[in-house]
Amino acid sequence: MSLSLRAAVPERGVDLELDVAGGETLAVIGPNGAGKSTALALVSGALRPAAGQVVLDGQVLTGDGCWVPPHRRKVTTLSQDPLLFPHLTARGNIRFALRAQGLPRDRSLREAERWLAELGISELADRRPSALSGGQAQRVAIARALAADPRLLLLDEPMAALDVDVAPAVREQLRSFLTGRTALIVTHDVLDALTLADRLAVLEHGRVVDQGPTTELLSRPRTAFTARFAGLNLVTGRWLDGAVLLPDGSRLPSAGSFRAGTRVHAAFRPSAAHLTGIGGIRRMVTGLLPRGDLIRVATQDISADLPPQEIAEHRLEPGVEVHLAVPAAAVTAYEP
Repeated sequence: MSLSLRAAVPERGVDLELDVAGGETLAVIGPNGAGKSTALALVSGALRPAAGQVVLDGQVLTGDGCWVPPHRRKVTTLSQDPLLFPHLTARGNIRFALRAQGLPRDRSLREAERWLAELGISELADRRPSALSGGQAQRVAIARALAADPRLLLLDEPMAALDVDVAPAVREQLRSFLTGRTALIVTHDVLDALTLADRLAVLEHGRVVDQGPTTELLSRPRTAFTARFAGLNLVTGRWLDGAVLLPDGSRLPSAGSFRAGTRVHAAFRPSAAHLTGIGGIRRMVTGLLPRGDLIRVATQDISADLPPQEIAEHRLEPGVEVHLAVPAAAVTAYEP
């Protein structure tokens, strides 16, 4: 079931073009207000665009004088809030989705039991939502969503409300069920993107500014937001004699090879940067943030994760100048 979205919502500053191939999961990432939720609303039918089309498997859902109401689209949304019916048991919530598809009473009961077993939550069948933990409720919500046999599954931050010790198991279950299904996921979590998505689309100011295979975009980001999302530093300069020459004249060695003067991006992890003496990359500290057992030293465009003892020894604080160096082997240089 392929999806094509071409839609404009001027009042929100959104003009989107997104495509999802049949059986593919596309993750949409971007800063707050970039248009991610608007994209889901356009596809689900919760929002009508001023212009454009939404086409699912060749059927026009929106556009060309056509409007298919949300309940007839066979598009299911799974959000961070399970949104279970409080008066129904876990079994009853799943059966509701099946009955809404027209399944007879007996068959809906058998199918509900099957989905409870698939998610490993058969023992929760007779519990109401108030008696479920967050992870258990989300598993019931996943079972209900998949039981509806949607043509397209929309996921809106599905792990955001889960405890860190519960999220990995739920994410792994969801990953297995997404195989071969067409899905569109909005997330702020790099693990969701890496685990669930075949491709990424990066939104900024209501438009797609970058897209491609997940691992490619996260290892070689082309926008500042994607780099932050992937946990990388990203700088841009010109290639000269085995290094990226930055606009301020600093040199960042890399193992790459380009023609002299070629404009290149350079990406590296904050953990690869270290303090050096005079020379290196000169920057002013703008902030200090705890990162586990390290401290992230932020500057205007580069971050370095350093041990607390180094922070104390060099008396680093906002306004202090630092000299940073990065091993060439830790820097990935590539053309934009």
